[in-house]
Amino acid sequence: MTTVIDGKVAAASVIEAVKVAAAGLETETGVKTGLAVVIVGDDPASHAYVNSKSKMAKECGFKSVQHTLPAETTQEALASLVASLNEDPSIHGILVQLPLPKHLDADPIIQSIRPDKDVDGLHVVNAGKLATGDLETGLISCTPAGAMLLVRRIHGDDLSGLNAVVIGRSNLFGKPMAQLLLNANATVTTAHSRTKDLASVSRGADILVAAVGRPEMVKADWIKPGATVIDVGINRIAAPERGEGKSRLVGDVAYAEASDVAAAITPVPGGVGPMTIAMLMANTVIAAHRTAGKQPPKF
Repeated sequence: MTTVIDGKVAAASVIEAVKVAAAGLETETGVKTGLAVVIVGDDPASHAYVNSKSKMAKECGFKSVQHTLPAETTQEALASLVASLNEDPSIHGILVQLPLPKHLDADPIIQSIRPDKDVDGLHVVNAGKLATGDLETGLISCTPAGAMLLVRRIHGDDLSGLNAVVIGRSNLFGKPMAQLLLNANATVTTAHSRTKDLASVSRGADILVAAVGRPEMVKADWIKPGATVIDVGINRIAAPERGEGKSRLVGDVAYAEASDVAAAITPVPGGVGPMTIAMLMANTVIAAHRTAGKQPPKF
């Protein structure tokens, strides 16, 4: 029987631990964990994400601040807001929702967030700490951190002797995911669109992580029998069988056929997705503990 890795259950247990940690910190030190989310423009998907993040922060007992800026906001105005949040002692985590409107340059904004408040884990200081194996003082990008937690639920903390293949090399996911697997002693291959014979590279994986943004690209014959498959893709495809103009969400893995081969697999939706917001909350409460000079919780 294939194990379906339930991200909702895993995320709920992380959120419970966050609530306990946040309440404990406030009782002990009077410090209320604070998260500020900044959104520019009116992209409906971004607004849905931001609302769910703000709602979850409140649920965790955080001070939750949302800055909704008009689409025509200038680079200078956005930079000024981030600078003021950097200086605000009641805010421990700052998140600028991406993508930004086209006239804004995201990278200098992200790099202007103080690394200790960069709960998205995208600052070069945090990326560098992860790359050098420092998992204790930096903040790890939320989606890879969540995916790694799901891997650990199947394989434990030590991946010695296991081959891992990550399909995708983005700064947002592929690179940090490879670093986390490497840090857990897996033997890691980073594959991508230029990899020769991607299917045969994938077949060598005991742990296969797909993050390419191509619907159902990874087929059953790409998967080693008994492998663990982590599907990070979220793609919307037409679903005429549901009615005219209807669509459905699928991952980067052809789930139905892959389930016959893999020993454990994440579904889409309900796999890695819920972990992202959970790990964002975890990063924020970790940042608050560090600021207060307390030992942060482990997730």
